[in-house]
Amino acid sequence: MDIDLSPKLPQKVYGGAGGSYHAWCPNDLPMLRQGNIGAGKLALEKGGLALPRYSDSAKVAYVLQGNGVAGIVLPEKEEKVLSIKTGDAIALPFGVITWWYNKEDTELIVLFLGDTKTAHKPGSFTDFFLTGSNGIFTGFSTEFVCRAWDIDEATAKQLVGSQTGNGIIKVDGGVKMPEPNKDHRNGMALNCLDAPLDVDIKGGGRVVVLNTKNLPLVGEVGLGADLVRLDGNAMCSPGFSCDSALQVTYIVRGSGRAQIVGVDGKRVLETTVKAGNLFIVPRFFVVSKISDNDGLEWFSIISTPNPIFTHMAGRTSAWKALSAGVLQASFNVTPEIEKTFRSKRMNSEIFFAPSK
Repeated sequence: MDIDLSPKLPQKVYGGAGGSYHAWCPNDLPMLRQGNIGAGKLALEKGGLALPRYSDSAKVAYVLQGNGVAGIVLPEKEEKVLSIKTGDAIALPFGVITWWYNKEDTELIVLFLGDTKTAHKPGSFTDFFLTGSNGIFTGFSTEFVCRAWDIDEATAKQLVGSQTGNGIIKVDGGVKMPEPNKDHRNGMALNCLDAPLDVDIKGGGRVVVLNTKNLPLVGEVGLGADLVRLDGNAMCSPGFSCDSALQVTYIVRGSGRAQIVGVDGKRVLETTVKAGNLFIVPRFFVVSKISDNDGLEWFSIISTPNPIFTHMAGRTSAWKALSAGVLQASFNVTPEIEKTFRSKRMNSEIFFAPSK
């Protein structure tokens, strides 16, 4: 595979006093287009409102920073108003209408990763805004708006033309925004920092996997996800998705090194990763990461709602399942070397603490 897999930062798409929206461009990260994956990041200042919109793609949202409020309207359902905070993952099926609001001093930052197979542009999200200078009703004639909403011409012009903002606005202090309903979080959001751990290795790392069991809506989105927190100088063992899924990884915090190996044993990526980077692991390619002193945390989506991974080291390693004779012959080594190999990392978990 002769394609650039190096980590990339997003580019600003639009913004104003209320905040900004950034996206990763398929021209900079070609695997987005090839894998039909989109990635974007919303940053809202205090009072910032991301205007109601729907998208041409199903997504998973992950709150990287801050506290805020999200409005979600599933097709032909009532609006859900959720309080959101750092660590929240929210599944957003195709056709859902959302808005996002920050009433706190701390900037609210939300990551969006999703499937663009239904999108107008492979590898990119296209949002359709309900209001604003580029809202969908600005394209209809006044006659059509009046008849659709059963209102007079003057009212129609006010509704369609009064909001001159584009995508993100700063809410006037006199506007009373809705308060979140704690019951609305049920089945809609999962906090990955508070959820039960799927993997917890002392001195190694921790994993929370997002799937149809703990957040059923990901089944409608068609994506799984996980949050991985690696301790300082620890290693995530080499592994690959054995169900042909792509893995899209956003580095939340910290830094470290990553290597990806593909066809014919060719190393296709060796790089340093740091907070804000996004990179993609192609189908069946093997990836491994080692954190720096400050640790490494990443959030990934996998292009299947219930991913399956095969690890090439550790307690669940495929090597452990193979017989001694097969290993000896395959590596072309002596029985002593095979025994040494089997006795080392074979009883460790998928995360390795620093070597002593």
